[in-house]
Amino acid sequence: MSAREEVLGRIRTALGETRAPVPEVLRDYRATDDRPADVLLDVLVDRLEDYKASVLRCGPDDVAASVSAALDAGLGAGWAPGSVVAAPGLPDAWRPGGLDTDDDRPPVRLADRAAALTAVAVAIAETGTLVLDGTPACGRRALSLLPDCLVCVVTADQVVGGVPEGLARLDPLRPLTMISGPSATSDIELERVEGVHGPRTLVVVLVG
Repeated sequence: MSAREEVLGRIRTALGETRAPVPEVLRDYRATDDRPADVLLDVLVDRLEDYKASVLRCGPDDVAASVSAALDAGLGAGWAPGSVVAAPGLPDAWRPGGLDTDDDRPPVRLADRAAALTAVAVAIAETGTLVLDGTPACGRRALSLLPDCLVCVVTADQVVGGVPEGLARLDPLRPLTMISGPSATSDIELERVEGVHGPRTLVVVLVG
């Protein structure tokens, strides 16, 4: 008998022969958000900024210039293109010239880069959450965790109102990374500490 079978056997013994039926889970919460798209974009910006992220808004033809401005905001003017690594599936039109592309190098080498650039799979306005799903445009999870500055490009059609709508768009079998603001935690005296588990700087380029 394996350890797994032994554990499950003990649980079945503890539950006994007569088990209470599994209660039905009520799912009468709000599943859709009928607010206009422009309102949802404003809500997303409000939540992101409340989480101490920076947001730059632009049109579809100005993404690369806005990404460059986002890197100025995150790294300061004069940043070196070779210090920024982009997700491999990111559209060329979104990239400032000279950025490096992630080539599955060992994750420890990603920590040497000043910033990473990715797309997102979904953005949830109500919670100010960006979801990355490991597709080529989002990149692998290490890309969004190791460089100290993360720049994410969000298009207007990726913005939904609430969590149920966001989850409905996602593949649950993919590795999902949910980001609500720069990495931060609190120590035992509730002093905020930034950058312990991920980037200290998050800049969002919102297209639309």
